[in-house]
Amino acid sequence: MIVRDFHELKTGPRAVSDAQWTSVRMLLADDGMGFSFHITTLAAGSTHTFHYKHHFESVYCISGRGAITDLATGETHEIRPGVMYALNLHDHHTLRADEELVMACCFNPPVTGTEVHRADGSYAPAEELAPADG
Repeated sequence: MIVRDFHELKTGPRAVSDAQWTSVRMLLADDGMGFSFHITTLAAGSTHTFHYKHHFESVYCISGRGAITDLATGETHEIRPGVMYALNLHDHHTLRADEELVMACCFNPPVTGTEVHRADGSYAPAEELAPADG
């Protein structure tokens, strides 16, 4: 059994961030679950374009408001507490945080914790990354 406390992890090596977001990686690839689980907070007023070409992601909004736009179709969906979206086609998308967004995210394959977003908004394939410490 794996038991972890978000409040303890948010100040350690499993908390990855930049100026506009923080992702606390509660489960990573080396936990052996077949997916990774993160609590990600996006700053109010921020906009993020991602394209997870090598990962599937599902996201559940815990708090805040914003929108997600599918860049292939131009379709935009409201994000608010209780809304889930799944990037089942490796969807190229833009996520806008009108208010601070707190999201629960699952990735498959699981991330290692060492990923950084590349210029195209993707993560490298898992086989190109080394496992994270922690």
